[in-house]
Amino acid sequence: MFFSSTLLENAVNEFARLPGIGKKTALRLVLHLIKQDESMVTQFSDTIAHMRKEIKFCSRCHNIADSNLCNICSNTMRKQDLICVVENIRDVIAIESTQQFNGLYHVLGGVISPLDGIGPDQLNIESLVQRVQKENILEIIFALNPNIQGDTTIYYIGRKLKDNPVKITTIARGISFGGELEFADEMTLAKSISNRIPVENYISSISNG
Repeated sequence: MFFSSTLLENAVNEFARLPGIGKKTALRLVLHLIKQDESMVTQFSDTIAHMRKEIKFCSRCHNIADSNLCNICSNTMRKQDLICVVENIRDVIAIESTQQFNGLYHVLGGVISPLDGIGPDQLNIESLVQRVQKENILEIIFALNPNIQGDTTIYYIGRKLKDNPVKITTIARGISFGGELEFADEMTLAKSISNRIPVENYISSISNG
C-alpha cells in the first residue's frame, strides 16, 4: 500500500494494530477522520486518551468502572445474592443486552487453559470464593463459553465452592459447543440463562457425552 504522506501512513498503521482492523479498513477510517472538522477529531482523540487514563476496574466484580464500584454493583435494585460468572467484560455487555438478568456479575478475566499457560492463579477465582463466603450469595450462574476451557473452569470453581451453601448452576446449552456468548443472539442467550441447570447435572451430561 503506497502512501503519499508519512503522517497518513503512521495513522493507518496505528489503526491497523486494533483487533479486526486490516490496512484497508484502517485507511478508510483515517480518511474519514481527515474529512471531519479538526475540533471533532480532537474530541475523539481526547475521549480515547481520557478513557485510557481514567478507566478503573470494579473492586467487587472486576467489571470496567468509573469509580471503585461499577454501576451494576452499586445498583441496590439488583439482586445482591445472585452472581453471574463470566469470562470477560464483553460477556457482561452481551448478557446485559438481553435485559433478562437482574443480579450481579463476576468477571474471571479468562478461563483455565493449560495449553495457553493460563492457570487458576491468573484468574479472579479467589475473589469469587471470598464473595460467596462474605456476601451471603444464594446462587452462582456460570455463563462461560461452551468449550473445553469453559467446562474445565466450571469444574474447578465448582470444586472450590463445594463446601459453601450456595446453589451453583450453568446456562443451558442453547449456545452450541464451541460458540461464544458475545456472538449469540439476545433471545438465545436470554433463554440459556432462564433455563439454567445445576452444575452437577451439567458435568454429568458432558462426562457421559
